[in-house]
Order: sequence, then structure tokens, then C-alpha cells
Amino acid sequence: MTPRSGLLLALSSVASVSALMLVPVVSAHADDPGRGDQGEVRKERRAGNVRSLREIEREILPRMAGMQYLGPEYDPAAMAYRLKFIRNGRVSFVDVDARTGRIIGQSR
Repeated sequence: MTPRSGLLLALSSVASVSALMLVPVVSAHADDPGRGDQGEVRKERRAGNVRSLREIEREILPRMAGMQYLGPEYDPAAMAYRLKFIRNGRVSFVDVDARTGRIIGQSR
């Protein structure tokens, strides 16, 4: 193998790997808008089973004085919101029952 052919082989390998990186990864349920946490919480909200995130935030955020709110997640299995906060570089989570709005867990 000549140095030139070795270089061509290496470039060919890099090009193949680069091409694979461009192939989009699609979730198995990407075509089903009702799937996922957001779809679940919308379904439960429409059925009247859970409170809205805005209601939950109105009650919980004032209790977290001095903390920066980073955002929510919804756990459909537990029917709970997890609100994420940070203060002084430490991340904290507050788990809230989506049905009642009661705090069911907190990590600091």
C-alpha cells in the first residue's frame, strides 16, 4: 500500500462515518402526536384528571424564594410534575401531584 492509497482509504472511512452522522434519528412514535409526556398531560388535562402546569406553578413558585426556576417535566406514570430549580449552583427538584397540586417530594 502506498502512502497515497493509505490516505485515500482513511479519507474514505472518514467520509463514510460522516455520512452516517447525517442520517436523522427518528423516534418510533414520532408520527404519533398523542405519544410522549406532553401528549399524555394534554389528554389528562382535557379529561379533568390533572391540574394545569400554570396552576401548579402559581402555587409552587412563590414558595421557592431565592431559587431560579429552570422548568417542568411531567411523569405520566406518577401523574406528577417535576419542577426544576437552581440556587448557588445546586439543582433542586420539587415533585408535585398533578391531580391535587400538593408537593409529594423535594430534593435539595
